[in-house]
Amino acid sequence: MPALNVTPLPFAHDNYLWLIDNARHAALVDPGEAATALAALENGSLEPAAILLTHHHHDHTGGVEEIVARYPKIPVYGPSKDDIASVSHPVENGDRICIESLNFELQVIGVAAHTRGHVAYLGHGMLFCGDALFSAGCGRVFEGSPSDLELALGRLARLNDETKVYCAHEYTLANLAFARAVEPENTERDRYAARCEALREQGKPTLPSTIAIERAINPFLRTDVETVIKAVATHCDTRPANMLSCLAALRAWKDVFKE
Repeated sequence: MPALNVTPLPFAHDNYLWLIDNARHAALVDPGEAATALAALENGSLEPAAILLTHHHHDHTGGVEEIVARYPKIPVYGPSKDDIASVSHPVENGDRICIESLNFELQVIGVAAHTRGHVAYLGHGMLFCGDALFSAGCGRVFEGSPSDLELALGRLARLNDETKVYCAHEYTLANLAFARAVEPENTERDRYAARCEALREQGKPTLPSTIAIERAINPFLRTDVETVIKAVATHCDTRPANMLSCLAALRAWKDVFKE
């Protein structure tokens, strides 16, 4: 396994683009802002090796055009179904890519729901999942369906416990507030929340999380757990018929939730 550094580069209000480097070359995940990405490359004397896009939203793609103008040979990977103009290497579920200068091989996982083509990238125990999965939450369903969301989250939930989760927004504390409303007696969530609150007080990211943590505290990965089912039943005045209906109701609840 190569020695890779993974650095969160915050921009806008709560976005992260991820810089993956080996001290010589670097890949950029979801560079929604060019200035932040270019400054990190220049300050680190890094040669850009690839851009990885998870979906088409502007806060994930907005910096690509300027970065490519500066580095015309950089390959841009992105979901084939999201029709992103700057993508030179379209990918979809099951594809594998290799960034040779980083010795970094990645599996592409289709996680459509937030957008119709959303993908995640998995490699060397790291998952770069954009807006598909957040710590203690998941992305809104904009272009897909609850069935798409169930499929996407199921694919991610089956990954190894140790897999590190690098999502694209600092939404953790807000998501944990909703998770507390759903499962007020989840002590594992309380321990995790205390750790995340301490990190934010120090100005540090709460990320990465892990798949094991998310299975334990993220209600969207716990729709088979009786406490979550009962909470949804209470909220909706009817017990969900199955995990899909539980997930759909949970997502609709989160969409209007106010702490």
